[in-house]
Amino acid sequence: MSDLLELFANNILPIFVVASIGFTVQKLLKIDPRPLSQVTFYVLSPALVFTLLISTGIEGGQILSMMAFAAAVVLLTAGVSYALGRTLALGSRRGAAFLLTTTFMNAGNYGLSLNQFAFGDLGLAFASVYFVTSLMMTHSLGVYVASVGGGSALQALKGLTKVPAVYAIPLAMAVRTLGLTVPLAISRPLDLLSLATIPAMLLLLGMQIARAGLPPDRKLLSASVAIRLLVAPAIALLISPLFGLEGLARDVGILQSAMPTAVMTTIVAIEYDTEVAFVTGAVLVTTLLSPFTLTPLMAILLG
Repeated sequence: MSDLLELFANNILPIFVVASIGFTVQKLLKIDPRPLSQVTFYVLSPALVFTLLISTGIEGGQILSMMAFAAAVVLLTAGVSYALGRTLALGSRRGAAFLLTTTFMNAGNYGLSLNQFAFGDLGLAFASVYFVTSLMMTHSLGVYVASVGGGSALQALKGLTKVPAVYAIPLAMAVRTLGLTVPLAISRPLDLLSLATIPAMLLLLGMQIARAGLPPDRKLLSASVAIRLLVAPAIALLISPLFGLEGLARDVGILQSAMPTAVMTTIVAIEYDTEVAFVTGAVLVTTLLSPFTLTPLMAILLG
C-alpha cells in the first residue's frame, strides 16, 4: 500500500495540484480557457513534439510502430463502444457522445506529464508520438463521430490538416535523417516553448474541469468510465506484441491508452451539439477516478 501511495504522490498528485490551480483560477476569475487552448494547440504542442523527436534516440521505425499502435487502440476501443451502444439501443446522437467519451483519451494534458514523471524524457518522447496520433484520430474520426455520420471521409481527412503537431513528426524525422543541425536562433525559442507546454496543458485541464458537471445518465456514464479506464488499457496490453512494442515503448503505450477522456472531446461535442453535458461530465468523472486505475497500473508497469 505504501508503494502505491508513493507512486500516486510522486507521479499523479503533482498533476492534480497544477490542474487545481487552473480549476481555482477558472472558478474565481471566470477566464475563458479557449485562448490558452488555442495557444497550446497551435504553438506549444508542435514545438514540444519537434524538440523531443530531434533530441532523443527514438528511431523512425519505433515512431511508426507507436503511431500504428495508438491508432489500433483507438479503433478497437471504438469498435467495443459501438457494439455496446448498439446493444443498449442508444440513439444516434447519444451513441455518438458515448463513442467520444470512450474512444479518445487525454494523452496530452494528462498523459504527457504522467509519462514524463514515470519514465523520464525518453518516455515523454514516446508519449508525444502517441499524443500526436490521438490528436489526428480525434480531429478525423472524432469529428466524423460527433457529426453523427453526417460528415464525409474527405471532411474527416481535412480535419488532419488542422492539427499543427502532425507536421512536427515528418519535419523532425527529415532533420534527423539528413543529419541537419537546427541553429541556436531557432532551437532555443523552440526549447522555451516546449518547456511551457506541459504546465499550460495542466492549467487548461483544470480550467476545463471547472466548467464540467455530472450528467444525469449515470448508468451510461458508468459504462463510459469502465471502457475508458479499464477496457482500453486491456486492449493495449493485449495488442502491444503485434506492433513489436517492448520495454519502455510498450509501457508508455499502455499508460497512454489508460488515460481519462480527452478534454478535446468537449470542444468537438460543442461544435457539433453532441450531448455536451454527457461528454463534459465524462471528462470530469474519468479524470477524478483515474488515480484509482492509473496508480496500480503504474505499479505493474514499473514493477
